[in-house]
Amino acid sequence: MTKKEIDSLIKLLDDPDTDVFKAIRIKLGQMGSEVIPFLEKAWENSLDHLFQSRIENIIQEIHQNDITTQLKTWVDNGASDLFKGAFLINRFQYPDINEEELLAKIEKIKNDIWLEINENLTALEKVKIINHIFYELHNFSRNNTFQKNPNTHFLNQLLDSKKGSPISLSILYAIIAQQLNIPVYGVSLPKNFILCYRDKELEAFDDEQSNGVLFYINPFNKGIVFGKKEIQLFIKQQKLENKKAYFQPCTNRETIINLINSIIDYYESIADQTKADSYRSLAKILYF
Repeated sequence: MTKKEIDSLIKLLDDPDTDVFKAIRIKLGQMGSEVIPFLEKAWENSLDHLFQSRIENIIQEIHQNDITTQLKTWVDNGASDLFKGAFLINRFQYPDINEEELLAKIEKIKNDIWLEINENLTALEKVKIINHIFYELHNFSRNNTFQKNPNTHFLNQLLDSKKGSPISLSILYAIIAQQLNIPVYGVSLPKNFILCYRDKELEAFDDEQSNGVLFYINPFNKGIVFGKKEIQLFIKQQKLENKKAYFQPCTNRETIINLINSIIDYYESIADQTKADSYRSLAKILYF
């Protein structure tokens, strides 16, 4: 459609006939994200509340469909790029976020670590270097109010403020490690998402419980390293069911599910069911 035809279609959004509005909404929705600038301009040039509200709903619908499509593609491609999965959830909350800017900030941290690491180092020595660069040089730290602040779960906010929740700190830490070919993955421990260092050679000889895990890392506590006994104690203290999943590495897809669930928990805590349901729709894509 030409610009004039799109503008003419948008002007009809204030039509009182709901059938007309539904038909236009479907037509605009099929155009995808390319029509959003036209909708935004029309919103700015109007003072009609109904007209603006309808535009806002259409933009949100287009945006959600776009993220849904990209998330499905990410899953279909194996969900190997943890950054991409986290970025899509980030963009769902912040539509105008710039992917290249986020990657540039991550690249700076990664390069600082790369300069210090070599293949002759042990797994523990590599993690010690990551911790030094991550927490001491770049000053990342925990946000103790993360349960009351959903922004702490998103990469863009973490990279700007240098403070994050257990899940966001873990995701950024794992993204950097994986990009450096260091086998660090998430562990779905309830109430405190953590990471583990996985030795694939050890995995072939290890018991099913550990699944090749050399040790665990807590990014929410300056990357402190600990063992299986500490997890067993945590499970006992929290009165949790003893599950193998609490000791084993999870996939990047499962890590993103944990991220989404953390966001859902926040919105449910403030009784914002609409927002919680919108994120729940994203989680469904990853579950199936």
